[in-house]
Order: sequence, then C-alpha cells, then structure tokens
Amino acid sequence: MPELPEVETVRRGLAPVMEGAVITRADVNRPDLRWPFPEQMAERLTGVKVERLRRRSKYILADLSSGETLLIHLGMSGRMLISGDPLGQFVHEHPAAEKHDHVVFHMENGARITFNDPRRFGAMDLLDTATAADHKLLAVLGPEPLGNDFHEAILVRAFKGRNTPVKSALLDQGIVAGLGNIYVCETLFRAGISPLRKAGRIAAPRVAAMVPIIRAVLEEAIEAGGSSLKDFRQADGELGYFQHSFDVYGREGEACRKEGCDSVITRVVQSGRSSFYCPTCQR
Repeated sequence: MPELPEVETVRRGLAPVMEGAVITRADVNRPDLRWPFPEQMAERLTGVKVERLRRRSKYILADLSSGETLLIHLGMSGRMLISGDPLGQFVHEHPAAEKHDHVVFHMENGARITFNDPRRFGAMDLLDTATAADHKLLAVLGPEPLGNDFHEAILVRAFKGRNTPVKSALLDQGIVAGLGNIYVCETLFRAGISPLRKAGRIAAPRVAAMVPIIRAVLEEAIEAGGSSLKDFRQADGELGYFQHSFDVYGREGEACRKEGCDSVITRVVQSGRSSFYCPTCQR
C-alpha cells in the first residue's frame, strides 16, 4: 500500500494540472470501491474548481469551490494518471479507456486524470470542507511527521509506558500519521533500534533521535519519487526509485550495508507484517 512519500509524490504530480482548474466533467463508472461512492458524486464534482490539493497522512484531499472536499485513498493498487497535460510536463496522449478506470476527471485545461484501481481497495468520499478534519478517517490521525506538530517531546510522550514493539508503535497512525512498513523498517535501521524492542523500554534520548531520522527518510523517499513495489506509479506514469536505496526492506539474507558489519539482514513477522533488520546493528 502506498505510504506517505508515494501519496505526496502523486499529490505533487497532480497539483500543476488540478489546482485552480475546473472539472468540466466527472465520469464515475461504478457505484463503489472499498465502500460506496457518495450520492450524486459525478454531479457534485462537475463544474467545480479545485481550489487546493493537500495531503493528510495517506489521503489526498482536494478542496473544491463548492465547499466540499474530495477525499482520495489509493488503496493497494490505485493510480491517478494524467494525460493530455497542457503545461507540457507529461507526454501522454489520452489513452483508450481501460477496464479498471473507475473515476475520470476531465479538466477544462485539457488534462484528464484517471483513477485506475484493479483491486478496488481505494476509496473516495466527499466531505464538508469546514469540518473535514472531523471525518472519522481523519480525526483519529496523529501529527504529520514532516509538520511542526511532530517533535521529540511528542514521540517521547507517546512511547512512554507502551508495551508494544517499537515497530507497532511507529505504525500506529494515532502516534504519527503516514508511516508504513517500508519506512518504519528503514527508520529503525538508521536509528540502530531493533523492531522487536518494546517502545516503552527505549531510552528517551534514543526515541527523540528518531524524529529527525523519520523526517530524513521520508524526505529522501519523496525526492526519489517514492518506492515502486508492484503497483505504485507517479501521476505521470513513471516509477519511484527509492527502493534502490533500501538499507533493509526486502533484503533478507543480503549483507548489511553498514561499514564494518558482517551480518546479513534478517526478516521476522510481526502482527502479520515482515520486519527487516540487522541483528548486529539494531539492538
């Protein structure tokens, strides 16, 4: 499932052709994805201007001139692909419709944005912009890891007394929003902390030191266009490249990349998810 860097990469790709542009027509080609689309979604999206595109955790939020906000979740295999871009940033002509093109936005500037989702785990909803933060999917989220509300004291306080593994704590969207399996594994390697350690047993200075590491990992991944594992594509159809920089994720049995370490990367399963780490470098 796309994590924060992948979603932010898609948002940045969509912004030049969606922000400030009017949706002249919205095609909604099925009644639902992960859950039913809101009533009259096509009609409510047609003729409105996209005032702003923003991201909250793993959700893209499009604030509309109608006073509503379109919430988009990519799910496991969802892609938002641009064609016919009048700004000249994308070379793709409008392709023929495909089986899994579930929602299509026709923009007044000639661009077309297609939401394609073969597995149909993605989702869209329309929220009242003024109260969007109170939506059940958004209200439970913790601070954004790249924002000012996420800092050392917040993470130290969240970890205090927790008996869950640090890997699970960092995946808790109520503690920090947007982190997923890939970037938690990479963060813990850089921090030298085993994913098996209990969050509440890690000394406060080591917990605090993870904050700038989390930010660095995410910023590097965004700069690389995210990580393309199986389904993810950027809005221009290109792959992300951060997977070529993984220190541990997906590298079971391969040599640790830390200078002077002769161990190999180990994989364990925690709560149904694979954790990759170096048993020598991470304690």
